[in-house]
Amino acid sequence: MLERLRLEFFSGLAALGLLSRIPVAHFAGCIAGVHRRRAAIYYPWVGLLIGVLLAFFAWLLPGTWSPILQAALLLTAWVRLTGALHLDGLADSADGWVGGMGCRRRTLAIMREPNVGPAAVVALILVLLLKLALLAQGLECVGGWGILLVPALARAWLLPLLGSTAYVRGAAEAGMAAEIAAVFPARAAAISFALIQAVALLLALGTAFGVWGWLLGNFFALLLGFWLRRAWRRRLGGYTGDLLGAFVELQELVWLLALVLILC
Repeated sequence: MLERLRLEFFSGLAALGLLSRIPVAHFAGCIAGVHRRRAAIYYPWVGLLIGVLLAFFAWLLPGTWSPILQAALLLTAWVRLTGALHLDGLADSADGWVGGMGCRRRTLAIMREPNVGPAAVVALILVLLLKLALLAQGLECVGGWGILLVPALARAWLLPLLGSTAYVRGAAEAGMAAEIAAVFPARAAAISFALIQAVALLLALGTAFGVWGWLLGNFFALLLGFWLRRAWRRRLGGYTGDLLGAFVELQELVWLLALVLILC
């Protein structure tokens, strides 16, 4: 029992260390490959923690400030808290997808490049502008607690994607995505997905988001996930770590959109 608890604890820390800038360096020596391979099941729960911290930060902001200023500060905190990890994946994915011109080999090669091109810059600007606008509208309508579930549910939809799609870089590739793809804990991931959705529904029922917001957001998330998975399989045969980052950013956008459509 203690060994199982230890496994789950350090797997959660591995997810926390990857997806956020919350310090876990003290435990770094205890996190092994087996924990990193199991970390994916805790992605939604790290997202829930991020959502709680962001909602609390939004609650601290003076109500007399304009919604656009509050949204800008909240978005800055969001990027800082996640270390711009998913934005980096979005930038690389945009460059590869546009510059690859339909060629699998060229797309993958461009996504490896450390430099960014115009497609990456445009993608980052558009996504951040849309997030800013949606956050400002949401803050004006319902306040900061509306954001609570967005990071969790955006990351929750990574689990069915990881469980149903191949990793295209190869088993020898370094990085968390490669380690997870090597031995994906499908059963545990399905349980985690069901649990986070149940928790999200209970929280939604207790807030203005409600069951309709939860349903609409999941509908948008399902459509987006299906479309992206189909495009990735056609072009590349599966996913890369960069594409997962882009996936999270776009999922957060559709959940913010659902929030605004339902509540504003």
